[in-house]
Amino acid sequence: MKDENKPFNDAIEHFNEIEGNAGNPSNAKINKLPKPLKYFGCFMIGFISLSILLMIILNLLN
Repeated sequence: MKDENKPFNDAIEHFNEIEGNAGNPSNAKINKLPKPLKYFGCFMIGFISLSILLMIILNLLN
């Protein structure tokens, strides 16, 4: 079985260390973000969703 965390070669490993790449999406820990950033993200997603829904409803009423 191939190890998913093993880099392709030394150059890729060095590039990932320099650039700060996560390597794979499972390394991205959303729960480790600061609370204000999590709340801001939730607010933005909610605001955009409600705005789109409101625009659809208003367009249907016209």
